[in-house]
Amino acid sequence: MKKALKITIKIIFAAVASIICIPAFIMIYLYKSADMGTPSLHIKSSDYIVRSVNDTLWCGNSYLYSDKSSGLWELYVTGGSQHRGATQGALTSGLMRYQEDVFIDQIREIIPSDEYLKFLRYFIIIFNRNLGKYIPMEYRDEIAAMAEFCTDEYNAIGTPYERQLNYHGAHDIGHTMQQYMLVGCSSFSLWGNNTQSGEIITARNFDFFVGDNFAKNKILTFAAPDSGYRYVSIGWAGMVGVLSGINEKGLTVTINASKGSVPTSAATPVSILTREILQYSSNIDEAVVIANKRKLFVSESIMISSALDGRTAIIEKTPDKTELYKPQGEKILCTNHFQSEAFAADKYNLDNIEFSDSKYRYELLEEKISARLPLDYEDVVSVLRNRYGKGNKDIGLANEMTLNQSIVHHSVIFKPESNLMWVTTTPWQSGEMICYDLTSFFHEEGYPRKVDSLKVASDSLFMADDYQRVLDYRKAIKEINTAISNNTQLTNEYIQGFLKINPYNYYTYRLVGDYYKSEKEIHKALDMYRQSLHCEIPYKNERIDIETLIKKLQRQ
Repeated sequence: MKKALKITIKIIFAAVASIICIPAFIMIYLYKSADMGTPSLHIKSSDYIVRSVNDTLWCGNSYLYSDKSSGLWELYVTGGSQHRGATQGALTSGLMRYQEDVFIDQIREIIPSDEYLKFLRYFIIIFNRNLGKYIPMEYRDEIAAMAEFCTDEYNAIGTPYERQLNYHGAHDIGHTMQQYMLVGCSSFSLWGNNTQSGEIITARNFDFFVGDNFAKNKILTFAAPDSGYRYVSIGWAGMVGVLSGINEKGLTVTINASKGSVPTSAATPVSILTREILQYSSNIDEAVVIANKRKLFVSESIMISSALDGRTAIIEKTPDKTELYKPQGEKILCTNHFQSEAFAADKYNLDNIEFSDSKYRYELLEEKISARLPLDYEDVVSVLRNRYGKGNKDIGLANEMTLNQSIVHHSVIFKPESNLMWVTTTPWQSGEMICYDLTSFFHEEGYPRKVDSLKVASDSLFMADDYQRVLDYRKAIKEINTAISNNTQLTNEYIQGFLKINPYNYYTYRLVGDYYKSEKEIHKALDMYRQSLHCEIPYKNERIDIETLIKKLQRQ
């Protein structure tokens, strides 16, 4: 019996060891065999010398200009892929360092543990282990050359090339965190009888929020590549992908996140796909051909406006399917759900429409646009800046159901048939919108030109009444969450002051309810939760969560 018992124990031990070790060996293999497709560089970073002339940095024929009046950076680059990358790296090395510092600081706020950050590095490498093969060599070359000018301080997370490659998937990863308000854009396009000139007007709020500091240094990249078309895009230092852009053929690209299954491995980051579309497409059909070539690991609506086609369409793309949405009429709206018949019965799309704020914002867009038809650029700016809900109801500052959530990285308006582009300054979409005439850059090989007569003034009403309230509100949210975490008591005066800052936003009452709950003040918590239910709540699951909390507290 003892011998049999020993054999049984050994078998069990071996089985347990196998259960533990086999996955570990698989993880180690996946990590060790990861291939990010690092290119061989044939340029020397030491050859890229930057010289300063007045407010402009020059590197060869490329430059970086800081427009002190608007706060925008203008980057002009030309040439082949590695040359463009090295030029960008040399000119924007300080801005890349700033951008990476801000991004890492935000990650540390969410994940303060260094040990977990190290684990996160292994997870990212395994998740993105074959990312390189999904990115065209031209863009890998550009990223690798640019990464030569990155800091080595964050090498514990990955090499500069690995980090920059992974950062291009940040927008995509934000899809799975929509409940944290990282990604939730609104866009639209009008033409024909819906615009005063009859020309296409395309506009969007790029609501990608990684803190206000992340959006501080917006870069307009004016690119003259040695292949494809000249283009302009709006982003940040280190971003060679395209989030919003226009090319010399009058084709514009903007992207809106949609809902899909949780990705299990990486494919082409959507910003890389849209960069390829912008650089190599002259019309909608050509854009669709490129979209069909690439595999995404998230679901995305890619809005394409085309001067050659005289209209706009949306490429709705998931990891498994690509569909062109081209409705009748002379307008198209886009929030964060698909609209084509191909996705009418799609489970993820139906869940997104039912449980998120996307449908509400779509209806809000429809309401605000219909009330102003036909629109010109100034009317479009008013739509982008509107902070109220349907029926002009005040649903609170920074509510995700509004078009203006005070989180935008940039707002942009394109009139592609006239080569005009308006870009927001700060704060958010409430600052001045600077107009650029791109004709000389696109067709005369000159530099972009600002048109002061078409500049849109800042939103003076918002700046006077609401701007400081948004800042105070966000500061107080952090303080209250810290008090909850640290079991620190807040004065009644403080709580009452917080309630007055933003009294129409449901989260104001939800958060105070959470504080009172942590303090075991059940009746006060119940009162706050009930008040939150009288407000507009962006997510159905959030409303269900609050209702569940009320039921639990009532039983105590």
